[in-house]
Amino acid sequence: MKKLILLSLGFLLFISCKEEKKEETAQVEEIQQYSIEQFMNNENAFANGYAPDKSKVLMTSNRSGIYNMYTVPASGGELSPITKSDSASVFGISYFPNDDRILFRMDGNGDEIYKIYMKDSSGIKALTPTQKVRALFRGWSKDGKSFFYGSNERDSKFMDHYEMDIESFTPKMIYKNEDGMDFGGMTEDRKYIALSKSINTNDSDLYLLNTETGKKTKINDTLSGNSPQDFSPDGKSLYYTTDADGEYSTLMKYNIAEGTSEKVAERNWDITGFYFTHNGTYQIMFINADAKTEMEVKEVATGNVVDFPEIEGQSINSANFSRDETMALLSVGGSNTPTNSYSYNLNSKEKVKLTDVLNKEINPDDLVSAEVVRYKSFDGLEIPAIYYQPKQASVDNKVPALVWVHGGPGGQSRQGFNSTIQYLVNHGYAVLAVNNRGSSGYGKSFYKMDDQNHGDKDLKDCIAGKDWLAEQEVIDGEKIGIIGGSYGGFMTMAALTYAPDQFDVGVNLFGVTNWLRTLKSIPPWWESFKEALYTEMGDPNTADSVRLREISPLFHTDKVTKPLMVLQGSQDPRVLQVESDEIVEGVKKNGVPVEYVLFEDEGHGFVKKENQIEAYGKIKDFLDKYLKGVGQQGMDTGM
Repeated sequence: MKKLILLSLGFLLFISCKEEKKEETAQVEEIQQYSIEQFMNNENAFANGYAPDKSKVLMTSNRSGIYNMYTVPASGGELSPITKSDSASVFGISYFPNDDRILFRMDGNGDEIYKIYMKDSSGIKALTPTQKVRALFRGWSKDGKSFFYGSNERDSKFMDHYEMDIESFTPKMIYKNEDGMDFGGMTEDRKYIALSKSINTNDSDLYLLNTETGKKTKINDTLSGNSPQDFSPDGKSLYYTTDADGEYSTLMKYNIAEGTSEKVAERNWDITGFYFTHNGTYQIMFINADAKTEMEVKEVATGNVVDFPEIEGQSINSANFSRDETMALLSVGGSNTPTNSYSYNLNSKEKVKLTDVLNKEINPDDLVSAEVVRYKSFDGLEIPAIYYQPKQASVDNKVPALVWVHGGPGGQSRQGFNSTIQYLVNHGYAVLAVNNRGSSGYGKSFYKMDDQNHGDKDLKDCIAGKDWLAEQEVIDGEKIGIIGGSYGGFMTMAALTYAPDQFDVGVNLFGVTNWLRTLKSIPPWWESFKEALYTEMGDPNTADSVRLREISPLFHTDKVTKPLMVLQGSQDPRVLQVESDEIVEGVKKNGVPVEYVLFEDEGHGFVKKENQIEAYGKIKDFLDKYLKGVGQQGMDTGM
């Protein structure tokens, strides 16, 4: 912890180490604590794009309590509401290229069945079917007279590729997807489409489809992770990333006429994204560097790097360029600073802050920065993690801790701002966000280490994280819990069932508890990914079902002895409500304290602010009672 430097150096020489510690403790105890309402009143707002004349910017924000669309002057100013939904969230897509009409999307309270809508001066019009059909926007045509989207209208299992002109709004199918392919981009002349086919959750085959002849050409020669990124502006090349030559993804260029590939860029981490701006003036590349996004922008003609402004020591996580390429919307944030949007003029170098999302009642000095740490697991494997230590923690004021497990399988905890983590840390809980084996971002070998080994070695990595926490001098090693959502919720339940003595409490947010049912009931639009998921997890329709039952916490609830909290959304299409209903019922039979929070109007994750306040506030109350021990009056059960 940094020492106060308010005193002269001469006086500091006379201060003992003990006195310094007392002074530091006195300082950190002055950290103000904030309510869940204050933390959830941090606004989540992001820019969707410039208006055609670049005078204003389309924004999506949850300031109303759920997501709605707003507009803000590109020169800065107040956000003005465009929609005022009080039920389903509204997410902006973009302005039309040549007028002020707007595209946006909505689903049914988290069911992930998205529909595309248009808003114009006369009101709102649905452009894709509103019943049981999923549609995803895939970009505008170069001339701005039509847009592209994927839809499973023909077959619920497959996303076909459509074009819709913006005069008649008549859809035209360009590619009929009968092979379970994933769309990866199309040339301006619509002649070539990039497609990929998942083999497992890491590896996929990459194809180039000639829409005129119907011929598909396979681009990769070996089993590897391949992902199409963008076609060159002249349509002669396809850029893609691959890990064929090493642990991390590199950027490749496939020359269509010659049928040859060449390496374009390589870094010490995964290159995760690449694209050209509208007219091909700039190329943008993203790198996942130790769970933090790095952006590189170059002038295509010269190869010169384009410098973007340093903004208060934060990271630029994305850039959305105007169609004339003179302006860019930047997404900027850090682990202790929520993400804000800026408008940046590439010619004048002027930047304008469009949002200020941190609640004015919160002093930014009271928030904590993430620290990347690494520790050894049971077999010596090095595990990366993101550590958040409360400012009030000290040797004399030890704090309880949580192992935080990300979703997936194959996700990654990253160095971004998380209001829920900051809320818990602000109230004296250290958080270690573990990137157990099987997490993305640390090489393909690390990623594959948990294949058909879930709830075993990856769980042991989490337990090793608990042991690392217990070794920290500011942590109370007798008060360490585990928390996670989705796959992280499964890991929470796996910890409480297969290692019941390791953690003191568990918080399961919409976690898988019955792999047999979950793998059989995945949404139909996951069809292209289903076999890959079965390869990693196991096929519930084969002999794999024996192992899947064995690793499903639902069938081992008799082993749970520690307090449990479960949170679930009724509209969740990935992890069905019955998963949480049954795990709660099973654990209650043990006489173990169980709390269950169910939202009828949420899906896989909670987006409505009032529900977030209730959910995360109740998590803290549960932890205060059963982990921190504040006001604990025995082991009462409850819903």
